[in-house]
Amino acid sequence: MTSDAIIAVIVFTVVYGLIAFECLNKAIAALLGVMILLILGVIDDRAAARYIDFETIMLLIGMMGIVAVLKRSGFFDILTVHLAGLTKGRPLGILILFGGATALLSAFLDNVTTVLVMVPIVIELTRGMGLNPRIYVIAVAMASNLGGTATLIGDPPNIIIGSEVGLTFNQFLIYLSLPVVLCTAAVMAWFRLSNRDHFRSIEDNLTRLFTVDLLLGKTVHDFKAVPIDRRFLIKSLVCLIVVLLLFVTQSITRLSPGVAALTGALVLFVINRMEIETILLEIEWSTLLFFAGLFVLVGTLEEKGVIEWLARTVFLSAGSNPYVMVLLVLWVSGLASGVIDNIPFTITMIPIVKMMLADQPVPHDLLWWALSLGACMGGNLTLIGASANIVAAGIMKKYGEDISFWEYTRRSAPGALLSLVICSFVLVGYLWVLG
Repeated sequence: MTSDAIIAVIVFTVVYGLIAFECLNKAIAALLGVMILLILGVIDDRAAARYIDFETIMLLIGMMGIVAVLKRSGFFDILTVHLAGLTKGRPLGILILFGGATALLSAFLDNVTTVLVMVPIVIELTRGMGLNPRIYVIAVAMASNLGGTATLIGDPPNIIIGSEVGLTFNQFLIYLSLPVVLCTAAVMAWFRLSNRDHFRSIEDNLTRLFTVDLLLGKTVHDFKAVPIDRRFLIKSLVCLIVVLLLFVTQSITRLSPGVAALTGALVLFVINRMEIETILLEIEWSTLLFFAGLFVLVGTLEEKGVIEWLARTVFLSAGSNPYVMVLLVLWVSGLASGVIDNIPFTITMIPIVKMMLADQPVPHDLLWWALSLGACMGGNLTLIGASANIVAAGIMKKYGEDISFWEYTRRSAPGALLSLVICSFVLVGYLWVLG
């Protein structure tokens, strides 16, 4: 390796460590690494700008803006109130309805936002019934990560993979819907079977039934006390549907997802006559800066030959058997994403997978689906594996339900490993049938 390559590796490793152990804000750590590379002359400013994937950045800004408007329209309030009513206070109903709704919403919206909306009402309902809210909250957090795996816009790793490789919204939906549905059903079933006592019917317990009835009544009363602007809500939903249709018809319109999302967000701001300053405050700028910094760091590693060395030393040494290659990418991605942030891991893996495909092509983009499934579902292994998990734990703490890293992992890891096993069978099946 050259001296520049060694410096790039050291800087990248230090930044990764700062992020993994939460010593520094993720965006600051990534940008600090970029500044060091610029100061030491390892890269110049033009190279840094060239490494940033602006398609990914546009897609993130657009979807964040749309979600921010949807929150203001009252859409999430209406949804949670109706879901709470449908459960009728049944423990299994809470698990299935809130888990299923979270997975479905997370396929099209930001999964962190979905968790922020769903978790508080799940805690209120389960507490009122004398149940352990931790089981239900962890299930909802896991469902958000599982559901987000199904589409191009559901989870950051998919956004990155789709933008870098040129995969469409429809391709993600076609290849990943099956494993996501199977894994979500399996994880919900696992929670039901491993916590039988918590899902017993409360119909024989008059005290619990009365408490639940009061809670549901209070939820509806609080909801009705806040006026909903129906025109605002309808315009927001129509705009979201149009953006999703543009994703689906990408092969016809030739509009990239980033352009479609950002255009949709801007149109939404205009037709609702919103103050742009207030919406901009809800955009996660630190996340966007974090992405930009990581793109530069990984781009530097690729330019200096580090990625090629890593690919040939670790992954290409596994041989040319497509079954081995697919399962290797899936399990390495899944296990790694459980202990480190799946966003930098995905950005690092993309050039490695490209080299694997250049050396030994695998049909139907199956290596990319393996990377997506591993990076997204592996986030369910531990508390720190995904942002949605950390947000869910933070909400629980506000309600006095402090959950440790090990307790979270003990409850989530079996379901995550089960998901990876199911994905292994699905990917092998795809390769056998389509290959």
